[in-house]
Amino acid sequence: MGGVTSAASSPASGSSPAAGSSHLSASGPASASGPSVPSVLGLAPVIPVVVLADAADAVPLARALVAGGLSAIEVTLRTPAALDAIRAITDEVPDAVVGAGTLLNPEQVAAARAAGARFLVSPGWSPRLLGALRDSGLAFLPGVSTASEVVTLLDEGITELKFFPAEAAGGTAYLKSLAAPLPQARFCPTGGITLASAPTYLALPNVGCVGGTWMLPADALAAKDWARIERLAHQAAALRG
Repeated sequence: MGGVTSAASSPASGSSPAAGSSHLSASGPASASGPSVPSVLGLAPVIPVVVLADAADAVPLARALVAGGLSAIEVTLRTPAALDAIRAITDEVPDAVVGAGTLLNPEQVAAARAAGARFLVSPGWSPRLLGALRDSGLAFLPGVSTASEVVTLLDEGITELKFFPAEAAGGTAYLKSLAAPLPQARFCPTGGITLASAPTYLALPNVGCVGGTWMLPADALAAKDWARIERLAHQAAALRG
């Protein structure tokens, strides 16, 4: 991807296309690993949110998640190992659709795309970051936590959003209250969601999927217990609204 420059880093003006939603496969270049993902919300009912300290764990972890039925994997850019982890999954786990999360600036967007990420997720957004997400040509979910943010992004033609931090920001009651006045908006709630609460979120008409970490318990990761993670992934993949 070329540089993500300031010329396209502000919200769309009247001359910009309304293709800033996650549906970017027709308007932007494909990633190095394959065609762009048309919609993050349609990939799976649950997207594992992965934090990896060691890139060597990326491939066996991804294989366990895919074997359990969770092919969409968000690797957060919270550790120095994250970009190497995305590269490794892209190169060695062809059935995985790997994305990059916790994106905060255009430089991270460019680095994630270069590493092979197929979709992009941010905990929030700024005009500069939003421009970079659009320019990437990949599906993306900008984070929101208020109705005003949702309205602003709908005005930009963006209809698929991350609701974060879901539980702290009002949970299912808040999302349910947005459904009637803002029916165009659809969400991937992330933050504090568990196996027990996920079905309640997935039952809402404006929720396409949820993000979570419950299928990635710290002790299982530390022990490299990929069989346990596969079992937990299978349980999560079976969830339906």
